[in-house]
Amino acid sequence: MTEIFPVELQSKIERLGVLAVLVIDDEKHAVPLAEALLQGGIDCIELTLRTDAALEAVKLMKTHFEELTIGCGTVLNARQVDQSLEAGADFAVSPGFNPKTLLHAREVGLPFAPGVATASEIEHAVELGCRLLKFFPSETNGGLAHLKVLSAPFRHLGVKFVPLGGINLGNLGNYLEERDLIAAVGGSWIAPRDLVVAEDWSSIERLAREATQSVGR
Repeated sequence: MTEIFPVELQSKIERLGVLAVLVIDDEKHAVPLAEALLQGGIDCIELTLRTDAALEAVKLMKTHFEELTIGCGTVLNARQVDQSLEAGADFAVSPGFNPKTLLHAREVGLPFAPGVATASEIEHAVELGCRLLKFFPSETNGGLAHLKVLSAPFRHLGVKFVPLGGINLGNLGNYLEERDLIAAVGGSWIAPRDLVVAEDWSSIERLAREATQSVGR
């Protein structure tokens, strides 16, 4: 079965090593936020569909910054898959594993990484052609130690993970020491919602730079 996430796109995510996970409440923040992240070295993000401004923010970011790779997060159903594709998203991710959403993404051609937290979910995702999976929420599910055990039966298949949830500069390095298992890590600490609302672009640029320096970029 054809894999649902292109090798070239996954390779870009792996080279970056860290994704900024964003919540945008006002579309006016989209362009200055993207600019701050790019200045700090982050050119791949997950913009969550948790607010009414999210899809318009994706469109604005893609219009102004072609070099920015954008994934829509919190994609929960087929309708949001279609909306993400229409907005110009490069890929999408979900917090959990919903085969209907995954299969629809495959049908319309949107690269998709479903969220998993159990061996059964990993097994089902692999059967449907996935090799890049989101491990969520990571730290409350046992973190890296648990993921290493959980993933053991599937590692020979080339499965890799993007852990999210509870990751920060303090534990980022531990995850990235396992690059045969971890494609990249995601975190909201790079552009916290309160800093976005406050339009503190200099602090976000600094946090982005700290994140990229921590992974050797």
